[in-house]
Amino acid sequence: MALIVQKFGGTSVGTVERIEQVAEKVKKFREAGDDIVVVVSAMSGETNRLIGLAKQIMDQPIPRELDVMVSTGEQVTIALLSMALLKRGVPAVSYTGNQVRILTDSSHTKARILSIDDANIRADLKAGRVVVVAGFQGVDEHGNITTLGRGGSDTTGVALAAALKADECQIYTDVDGVYTTDPRVVPQAQRLDKITFEEMLEMASLGSKVLQIRSVEFAGKYNVPLRVLHSFQEGPGTLITLDEEESMEQPIISGIAFNRDEAKLTIRGVPDTPGVAFKILGPISAANIEVDMIVQNVSHDNTTDFTFTVHRNDYQSALEILKQTATSIGAREATGDTNIAKVSIVGVGMRSHAGVASRMFEALAKESINIQMISTSEIKVSVVIEEKYLELAVRALHTAFELDAPARQGE
Repeated sequence: MALIVQKFGGTSVGTVERIEQVAEKVKKFREAGDDIVVVVSAMSGETNRLIGLAKQIMDQPIPRELDVMVSTGEQVTIALLSMALLKRGVPAVSYTGNQVRILTDSSHTKARILSIDDANIRADLKAGRVVVVAGFQGVDEHGNITTLGRGGSDTTGVALAAALKADECQIYTDVDGVYTTDPRVVPQAQRLDKITFEEMLEMASLGSKVLQIRSVEFAGKYNVPLRVLHSFQEGPGTLITLDEEESMEQPIISGIAFNRDEAKLTIRGVPDTPGVAFKILGPISAANIEVDMIVQNVSHDNTTDFTFTVHRNDYQSALEILKQTATSIGAREATGDTNIAKVSIVGVGMRSHAGVASRMFEALAKESINIQMISTSEIKVSVVIEEKYLELAVRALHTAFELDAPARQGE
């Protein structure tokens, strides 16, 4: 008998029929003798509908009241799923975040989990019940309803699995696992049987949309085995774990991530003096704009060119700030480019293999793709290229690192 936390997202519970299907799946696990805690999101589209209603009243809804409102979406789902289980003869009980006592801080719409009281859940599991918990929500020390923000239901699932010391946290979604890259770009992309937390965290931060970063961070911190599975297709999915298996079969690269949502900004002819990087990035940071990659080149005339990337949504704001900075510090000009994309190779195998970056650069050179910026870490190499070459680059790298070979799956 295992203790399993299963999380089902909005599309998985998007209709009453799908909720019935989820109930069937949960029933099978329960009949196999496992203890099951289910975490569910609101039905797909429901949270956006509720936010839309709030915005009909106020352009900028009060965060506390917005949390009270949007948290009702999950409350509907937990009740419907519990009813579907009870109808099938499976003892079940639903809990809101408040009833579990998922204690959070008071940052409405983006709260962080502080602690979980697992006493009631353990008592129900001992009594043979399936416990159905509302994802995405908690309560602060004053009793106010809070919500956890983007990816909140995944975070709830992982946090409950950590608190309960579950054997596995299963994340059910609309894909059957984590792939070497997006199969829509590379049809030969392969599903990975296993990937490390570290690799998954890099993949998520670099553009892979399978799991939210917060939930992977949480799972890695508390060493909760995560498994990504398809909601309505059978299969082993992908296990995300702390393990780094050292073997001859260990691939150098586990996957290729990419991101189209980047923009590049450059300030040229900056006097090369101490503190210049802060003078450039300080105002950007003060505007709450996140900077990603940074490159600085010092010229022979004691000036420097400074280039960095931001999210494309922040491009116009960042460019205006940079132009003001250029004027104030005596730089020659500030320019920008939105026609870029970032491509990254990720793999713990890089630690024990030399020449990975040069192999990447060679593959791009063969396709006449120019590299504009480079960033590296222990287990990743990222490059900025022209956006029009993105898919070509991903396909070329996927082939160069032998990720689309059938042997990748041990066949």
